[in-house]
Amino acid sequence: QVQLLESGGGLVQAGDSLRLSCVASGGTVSSYSMSWFRQAPGKEREFVAAISRLGLSTNYEDSVKGRFTISKDIAKNTVYLQMNSLKPEDTAIYYCAAKSTIKSRVGDEYDYWGQGTQLTVSS
Repeated sequence: QVQLLESGGGLVQAGDSLRLSCVASGGTVSSYSMSWFRQAPGKEREFVAAISRLGLSTNYEDSVKGRFTISKDIAKNTVYLQMNSLKPEDTAIYYCAAKSTIKSRVGDEYDYWGQGTQLTVSS
């Protein structure tokens, strides 16, 4: 049973940068496709970024392309989301998720989820 623990959220200003971390236990991140999703107040959960099992392939939601970078540190068993040029519309709870098969943008296909970390971007 994989457990995921996110951290790194907080309150920042528009234009700032922040890095979210997702530490896995009970499994190795190299065995899973990993993704970040987010859910803003009153909105449905949405895909943000995904990375393949070995970290060789990534995908991004259009609104974060060029600003966010997903990466894996297999030695630390951690997945990161580096977020630059943050905007108020990035405000949401960010969730880390893992699945044992090919990466996907569909949240329902993921097997494991973290509890989330709150990001608030002020204008």
